[in-house]
This record gives sequence, structure tokens and C-alpha cells, in this order.
Amino acid sequence: MVKVLIPTALRQFTEGSRSQLDINAKTISEAISILLMENQKLASQLVDENGELRNFVNLFLNNEDIRELQGNRTKVSDSDTIRIVPAIAGGLQDSAVEHKIQITPREYRRYGRHLIIPEVGMEGQRRLKSAKVLVIGTGGLGSPSSLYLAAAGVGTIGLIDFDVIDETNLHRQILYSEKDVGKSKVQTAKERLTEANPNVTIKTYEEPLSSQNALQIFKDYDIIVDGTDNFPTRYLTNDACVISGKPNVYASIFRFEGQATVFDPKRGGPCYRCLYPKPPPPGLVPSCAEGGVLGVLPGLVGLIQATETVKLILVKGEPLIGRLLLYDALGMTFEELKIKRNPKCPVCGPNPEITKLIDYEMFCGVQKDQDVASVLPLQLGQELKEGKQILLLDVREPHEWDIVHIEGAKMIPLNQLPERVNELDSAEEIVAYCHTGGRSARATDFLRGLGYKKVRNLEGGIEAWAVEVDTSLPRY
Repeated sequence: MVKVLIPTALRQFTEGSRSQLDINAKTISEAISILLMENQKLASQLVDENGELRNFVNLFLNNEDIRELQGNRTKVSDSDTIRIVPAIAGGLQDSAVEHKIQITPREYRRYGRHLIIPEVGMEGQRRLKSAKVLVIGTGGLGSPSSLYLAAAGVGTIGLIDFDVIDETNLHRQILYSEKDVGKSKVQTAKERLTEANPNVTIKTYEEPLSSQNALQIFKDYDIIVDGTDNFPTRYLTNDACVISGKPNVYASIFRFEGQATVFDPKRGGPCYRCLYPKPPPPGLVPSCAEGGVLGVLPGLVGLIQATETVKLILVKGEPLIGRLLLYDALGMTFEELKIKRNPKCPVCGPNPEITKLIDYEMFCGVQKDQDVASVLPLQLGQELKEGKQILLLDVREPHEWDIVHIEGAKMIPLNQLPERVNELDSAEEIVAYCHTGGRSARATDFLRGLGYKKVRNLEGGIEAWAVEVDTSLPRY
């Protein structure tokens, strides 16, 4: 007998609401035919009018996607397990729940173009109104994804961010305008989303996502949209999603490239750790603040996240579970990579090592209190004014130097520093700087490790210098 595991959402369509059935079969096709013959209510959920498996239902044989094997012709034996993995949205499995949600006459008009799509209709719009989605980060990705989720009629949207709006956000973070600079991101986003659709409830969390609050916040939502921009929060989001059983609609962007997928081990897919078991060393992968990002890029990638979220809510289409979508704006190309669940994953594997949230800054190698000698802009300005001989070392890239630099500085990009370190005199007083202080802190740490005892880091970088010392310099 082959074992067939029935997911929670489909158990109501089996005789006795069973979670497991034993079937005597020799192939996947034969097993499914017998299953549906003995549980006729299940047939409409798994196959279409032509008897073909619906495109949002996947079958796994012993944790392997049958599409990677011989499909329905794959042979099975008594020791095998068939797992049915449908694409469903957590919290919206009982169709009776949707019918309790009322669509008002005004909403009929607003969502009219949804209602006439057979795949959405009244049931789908009720699902959207019932749904609760948490968007982590209200920046480049969170702005377009939350705006379109609100416009689509997602009933409850949570926003978590503790940042304030800066001028540098405006070229890509479409929720904000010039008049919002200096204001809270989540509060401004709430106002904008409420203006876009007053029928939607917006909840805000103006605090960093942490190991202490993540599970408590996540429990009130069906789907998590990851719009984070740093590795500690990304791994935290992943682990919290796995532990709480929530789908993680993931995306990331850099310069002209983006990627998106849906991590959902509960439905047979991989998690973020399956794709990237360990984070890169600190500083190896530059952030958007350091490397830049094309302003329109997060718009497209964020809308992919919104689209995947809506599909999960509607239980329609084939979500990006097990598929990593790569987008190249320069080449205007999309590529798809198949990604598999790692059976040895420490979080979503059958024998997880990580069952509670950890210290993610430590895991990612981020030093909370960097022991890096530093100097404040005003202090450095005073030292230079008094005639102290100091070499200013600019570790940014040449294109950043062309935008703005401190007069008299020497430029050695951070990635060239190891091979050009002989250009520096260890007896000299050196102050390293970059855009905001991150790369120069790493340069300072590197040089001190080589015996350069007189090197310091300019706190806040040239950005702080332009604000506090030389206001004539352009800022970027």
C-alpha cells in the first residue's frame, strides 16, 4: 500500500476528513484515480473538467516533485508516500468564511473589473476582503506592493517599518513625496493607502522586526510579503514564516536586477535557507544604499510580489513556489530557475535544528558594537582647520567620486584596498570615508588589522560631512 497524505485544506473533501489514506497502486496515476474514485468530492478540487491535475496542485513522491521524475507515470511501491500540495492561502480555506464577508454596493462598483473575471468573481473578492497580509518594509518594494494590494481590496494590510522618509527614497518609493521628507514611513504609508482605498484596514508597527516580536506579529496574518533590505531581517523573516507556517512572498533588488519567489515549505516548497543556507560575509554584498538601484526596478518587482500574494489569496494559478524568477532590466529578460527543498535544511527540514528565533545579527556576522576607531565630522573639521596633517582616504567607487568628494582626498575603492595598501604610509594619520560610513568602517578595520594604528573612520561618511561641515557639497 502506498501512503497518500491529504493536506488540511482538502481533508474536508475525504470520507471521514482523513489526513492519510492507504492505496494499492503501482503508479502515481493509478493512485490518484483510486483516490478520486473513493473520494468523489475531492475530484473537483484536484482535477479539471478534462481530468487533468489542476495547475495549482503539485504532487510529491517521498518529498520529490513528480515533475522531476516521470510525472503521473512514476512508479510507486509499498514504502512510498504521495503528498498532495495545493497552492492555498492560509486562513482562507473554509469557503463558508468568505460568504460571511459582505461586498457593499459601493465596492461592487469599485471592484467591478474583478467581479467579471471568472477566476475572481464574488468569491474571489470576498477572499481578498477576508485576507490579512503583512508587508515588511515600506520602501522600494513595499511601496508598490502595498499600494496595489490595497487597491485590489485586501481587507487588512499590516505595515512594519521604523524608518523616516529621506530625499534619497523619492526616486523609487512611490508612496511618498517631497512634502513627506522627515516623516514616519509607516504613518505616511497608512495615510496614502487609506486615501487609495478607504475600505481597507491598515495596521502599523513602527518598530524594528526582531526575534522578540516577529512571531507575535505574524500570527495575525495569512501571508507575509518580504520587502526587507538586509540579511539579518531576511533570515529572521524566513525563519519566523517557517515556524508560524506562513507563506513568504520574497523579492530582492540591486541596480538593474531583481528576483522573486514564494517560500512555502508547508506546501512542499523550499525556504530562503534552502536557497541560501548561509549569509554572505558582512560587506561582501553591497546594499542599495551603497550599490544603487534603478528607480523603476522595485516597481516591477514589487508588483510581482503583489501578484503572487493575490494569487495565493484567490487560490488561482501557479505560484512561484519552487521557482526563482530572475529579472534583468538592462536586457529586459526574465529567467526561471527551479529550486528544491533541502532535506537537510536546519529550519524547514524533517529534523529541524532551529525551532525558535535566534540572534540574526550574530548569525549574519553583524557587529552590534563595532570596535572601530572613528571621528565625528565636526571634530575632523576642527583638526583640519588647526592644520593637523591627515590623509583623507575615499573608499567609494569612481562614479561616486565624480558626484562629490572632499578636496585633497585620495581615492582607493574598498575592493582595491588589499592590492593597493602599499600606497599608504602606516606612520600617517588617516581618516577613511565613504558615503555613509559603512564601507569606510570596514576599511578602517582592515587597515588596523595590518598594523595601521593611526587610521580612523569618518562617522556618517561624506553625507554627514556635507550636512555638518561643508554644506556647499552636493548630497546623493
